[in-house]
Amino acid sequence: MAGHSKWSNIKHRKAGQDAKRAKVFTKIIRELTVAARDGGGNIDDNPGLRTVVDKAKAAQMPKDTMERAIARGAGGQDGAELTPLTYEGYGPGGVAVLVETMTDNRNRTVAEVRHAFSRAGGNLGTDGSVSYLFDKKGQIHFAPGVSEDDVMEVAIDSGAEDVVTDEDGGIEVVTSPEEYLAVKDALVEAGQEPDASEVAMVPQVLSDLDADTGEKVLRLLDALEDLDDVTNVYTNANFPMEIMQS
Repeated sequence: MAGHSKWSNIKHRKAGQDAKRAKVFTKIIRELTVAARDGGGNIDDNPGLRTVVDKAKAAQMPKDTMERAIARGAGGQDGAELTPLTYEGYGPGGVAVLVETMTDNRNRTVAEVRHAFSRAGGNLGTDGSVSYLFDKKGQIHFAPGVSEDDVMEVAIDSGAEDVVTDEDGGIEVVTSPEEYLAVKDALVEAGQEPDASEVAMVPQVLSDLDADTGEKVLRLLDALEDLDDVTNVYTNANFPMEIMQS
């Protein structure tokens, strides 16, 4: 149940970048609208919507903004033309990259994603070319200083698959997508408030990069995340620590 994970470093670096982008709310509003459209506007009956609401709260989205997006989706007023699509490709150094999008124009989105890959020295792949390298998992992260024993006891009892301790003392609880909310709720009820959490595509094996290649991959990820239609970007890149701390 112990080991080393780069998740906290990578996620915190990306969170710091996303927080500075005005586009982040627009992306989450799309996700809220589509989740409510597909599963209804009640978060108690719609786990997918609950997950996006948690994401919105983590981004400090105002409550009324969330409620308007959910109401529009549940009422069928918005989001009717939005379709979730995932693109797969290879970045510099041959690292795998998954790009989740929400789009009303497939041709525009694929052209923009392909351009971002090409400009960074990577290439867009076919369906299934890299997705097999990832598993969908719930990830619940605690900053250093939280008791590993306390987290582990609640997490395992409530259905978590694993608890991993980073070298810096951070703790990551890993769950199946189905058990994610139940485990997170149990931890919060036990007084263990996570530092960050999400359901994400987690790489089975990380691909080590040198500093130069790592910088190129980060530029690709930044370019993809800047696209209006992109909601999430995942990679199996294992970045050198000096890049993550810069």
